[in-house]
Amino acid sequence: MEAVQGHIEVTPLRIPTGKSRVDGDLSIPDGCKGMVVFSHGSGTGRRNPRNRALAATLNQAGYATLLLDLLKAHEEFQDESTAEFRFDIPLLARRLIDATEWLAWNRDTASLKAAYFGTGTGSAAALIAAAGLPSLVGAVVSRAGRPDLAGHALTKVKTPTLLITGGNDAAILDLNRAALESMTCKRTMEIIPGAGHLFEEKGALEETARLACAWFDRHLAT
Repeated sequence: MEAVQGHIEVTPLRIPTGKSRVDGDLSIPDGCKGMVVFSHGSGTGRRNPRNRALAATLNQAGYATLLLDLLKAHEEFQDESTAEFRFDIPLLARRLIDATEWLAWNRDTASLKAAYFGTGTGSAAALIAAAGLPSLVGAVVSRAGRPDLAGHALTKVKTPTLLITGGNDAAILDLNRAALESMTCKRTMEIIPGAGHLFEEKGALEETARLACAWFDRHLAT
């Protein structure tokens, strides 16, 4: 343990995926109710302040969290100019699946049912991974996500899914509405009035955390 988030210790990890590894920060509060894995879009990795704030709130609510970088440092750097990796949804989903399966056999996390918290294109990866791991993943929450990029996997998702969008994020709002219509699992969409794409408005992130905690409380069983 090398860092502390609030009163909860944070363990840096390098999780194997294929022939390489991805970086993550694992936090496990006492008596936790489940494991929430963050599936980030490009530019919003494990060090992003909004993601860390959301993880801290989930920790205080009794959930373990894994802030996961689905892209490696050199891929993130290249993606800033080419955007080639952020839209490689199969790559992101494969790494997320590998990380989830690793958690399922890791001694400290094997007893915890997993859930996903996706943002941006990471939301599409989360839905594809949830469709592929129905016995391991108990809930999905997407914030300002691109669920439409999950393609045909949307119809295969059985995991309860919450889509959270900002009321002022018109393009993402329309894409989420269309994705919601394509899905057949238990799902709902929450719109936060006045919030834009980054949820920087006062109270927007707090409301996101409240909605996510309520969804996980309802659907995530240990």
